[in-house]
Amino acid sequence: MTATLNLAPNLDAPDAFYEALIEAHRDLTPEQSHRLNARLILLLANHVGDLAVLREALAQARAGLAAA
Repeated sequence: MTATLNLAPNLDAPDAFYEALIEAHRDLTPEQSHRLNARLILLLANHVGDLAVLREALAQARAGLAAA
């Protein structure tokens, strides 16, 4: 069974997550910050595990860049 990407709000504490994300980047160089993002993406992609969902997320993220 293939799942679909959940685009509805789904974080228990979005502000707390945002704060933790900002804190994780504190005092990092731009290169270290990019590496942290890449590692986080790979960890979360592994957690999701469904290639179709991951492809949908990539497409959504890229489409958001074109619109901005």
